[in-house]
Amino acid sequence: MVLTGAGISAESGLSTFRSDNGLWENHRVEDVATFDGWLRDKELVLNFYNTLRQKLPTVQPNIAHLQLADLQEHYNVFIITQNVDDLHERAGSQHIIHLHGELTKVCSSEGYLINYQDIGYNSIHIGDKCRNGTQLRPHVVWFGEPVPEYENALSHVLEADIFAVIGTSLAVYPAAALIQYVPKNTPKYIIDPNIPPIPSSQNIFSITEKATIGVPLFAQKIKF
Repeated sequence: MVLTGAGISAESGLSTFRSDNGLWENHRVEDVATFDGWLRDKELVLNFYNTLRQKLPTVQPNIAHLQLADLQEHYNVFIITQNVDDLHERAGSQHIIHLHGELTKVCSSEGYLINYQDIGYNSIHIGDKCRNGTQLRPHVVWFGEPVPEYENALSHVLEADIFAVIGTSLAVYPAAALIQYVPKNTPKYIIDPNIPPIPSSQNIFSITEKATIGVPLFAQKIKF
């Protein structure tokens, strides 16, 4: 089981979701990543995610994404990602749980947890409607919204033989809580230039490197 965050995608050229100044691509997180922001200015939110979506095909999976995909030759690898990009898919990983949604999907403004559709890298605009007749919105879990894939992720974490955390500060919940449910005897690898505090210190191994350096080191440690 691998939990990935913004750090792994940042090395491919995608900005992190959260930053020290509270901005995401020069926008206040409250304006583009909350349901209140959506209600205030739907056009701003749609344009923001259209821009992010159009950027996806201009960036490529990096060595960290590719190395995780290569591990499938030896392990049954499940990736739980907090990222909304498609870099894990394009690297070749087969089992991916997107906790916070996906840029390449859109959904209904009502009941968005169920009604979603793939749009690839295309844009959506005011007036574009879901099959149920409501305005389409990005299929992204905003702050304060339920995380529909959390229970699915948790069920896999409970059975993990190896658990790795890559490129995340473990500051965003409920994703940050997943490590607390990893079986006690399971080795846990933390890969990040800044190792976050871990509630439990049992079987923790730190690799204080960015993802493109740390993931190959992790792969060497666990390969047959």
